[in-house]
Amino acid sequence: MNAKREKIIIIESDVSSAELLRAAFDTAGYDVASFSTAAEGLDAVQHSDADMLIFDTSLPNPVARETIAAIRGAVATETVRVILIVGAAAAERAAALDIGADDAVSRPVDSRELVARVHVQLRARRAEAALRKKVRIAEEGQQIAHTAFEAIAVTEKMASDATKLDHRLKIGFSAVLALAAVMAVIYFGFARTAQKQTQRSNAFIARMEGGLVHQQDLLSQVRKLRGEQVAGTIAPAGKDELKRQAADLKAKMSTANSDEVAALQKDLAETNARLKRVEQEGAAAQNLIPMDVQSVCLLHVSVAFRDKQSGRRLHYAGLNSQGDPLEDSDGNPILNLEAGGPEVKVDIFGTGFLAGPGGRVITNRHVAEPWWKNDELKELTSQGLQAEISLIRAYFPGDSRAFHAEIQQISSETDLATMRVDLQDLKRPLLSIDSQKNAAVSGQPVVLMGYATGLAAILARTDEEAAQKILTKSGGDVSQVLDELARQGLIRPLITQGHIGDVLSDKIVFDAQTTSGGSGGPLFNRDGKVIGVTYAILKGFGGSNFGIPIRFSQPLLTQ
Repeated sequence: MNAKREKIIIIESDVSSAELLRAAFDTAGYDVASFSTAAEGLDAVQHSDADMLIFDTSLPNPVARETIAAIRGAVATETVRVILIVGAAAAERAAALDIGADDAVSRPVDSRELVARVHVQLRARRAEAALRKKVRIAEEGQQIAHTAFEAIAVTEKMASDATKLDHRLKIGFSAVLALAAVMAVIYFGFARTAQKQTQRSNAFIARMEGGLVHQQDLLSQVRKLRGEQVAGTIAPAGKDELKRQAADLKAKMSTANSDEVAALQKDLAETNARLKRVEQEGAAAQNLIPMDVQSVCLLHVSVAFRDKQSGRRLHYAGLNSQGDPLEDSDGNPILNLEAGGPEVKVDIFGTGFLAGPGGRVITNRHVAEPWWKNDELKELTSQGLQAEISLIRAYFPGDSRAFHAEIQQISSETDLATMRVDLQDLKRPLLSIDSQKNAAVSGQPVVLMGYATGLAAILARTDEEAAQKILTKSGGDVSQVLDELARQGLIRPLITQGHIGDVLSDKIVFDAQTTSGGSGGPLFNRDGKVIGVTYAILKGFGGSNFGIPIRFSQPLLTQ
């Protein structure tokens, strides 16, 4: 048997607008009726089982206020929800809520947004109706009990017993009423908590870089990065500073007396020795780049969210005319489990490198499982949602293809994981690994490769016009953006150089620069061997970063 369709009354004087709204709600599965005047619409609401009234009006408007007051005062329509369509000014939306409307939408109306808002209001209406039904059942039970008591107390002989029974029943009635009151408090408390949790979840998803790229925000980030870095180059640490020191010492020697010259010559010799060492380290790093950079891949991990109870994926309620998700009054995307818009996906970028046969790639656990130790993603589980991997794709420098990847092993001890990449016919060498316990030594030079800052850093390698063209052509879809960047040969890791600051039992501290997106990148020693895997940055501490000694990856590669 088909469920009864919820009924929507539309008050819209413009025939074409009314027809558009009718079509949108009819497609969404509602029973729709439209009227050109408030009087006709109000009469339809009061003499039918309408669930929702949508009134296109201008505020202040005494007719709108009287219409809402009449609806609220009618017993038969006490649960009818009201949405007013008003002007674009915030004052009109505020006035609509002030006179008793449940929601307000500004003109021009996006039909998909309006349908999504109706979904939200009717869900709340159904929940309130269920609670009213429970209270009504409790009241009917009380009345039945009173009637039964009166029947029992027909004779005078039973009066005494009836009095005692009445006392017990009154206690029972009070208990029923108390239970109903507790249920009401629990329900409204739960509803408020759920609403707050939903708002927090929606706000979190809005902050994350999702499957739909906000082009202007991304372009702003690209412009900033383009001015800060020369993508894909090595900058030997301290080389320019040492050259300046040497020049200053030579200048001082030309004017110094005989007693000062000897000390200045000693300082100059030490400075030149340090400069020569830095230049040699830079040359060694440049030599290992062509050999190893081809085996360091960009990992694109797409995370979706599934409802535990229904098994359905989380979706945006719809898109506006600019292609952005519909938003609520707080500016957060409107989400539901119905396929009105695209799936909600969070895109994570990380780095991996080939280290085992069969396309085995080493990366971080927090790249392979982005929800690991992520309190914000875990909070979504309070909404009954489960984060899950939707897709993992790997991009290697010099190849235009996206390669499918799957999680192979997850370390239970450290922030490490291995993936298996379907390399097809791609031939790339495995990186050489030094898994000895003393592989990392304090003060030694290191080279780091990785895709720090992810998508923005890769786009920064293009000019403004090319970046804008790529984003426009892709429609903001992350996978299409990456495919175009790979086709143009722009996907290659950033390379930075530094020194090891400290070596602990489970971590290497170094100063080669990196940031978000560089996680999982290989850390090379002067011999071109991998000694660690980047996993964290220490914010506010001079660019110091952390790496996991590569020996901790050996159990994952041998399984």
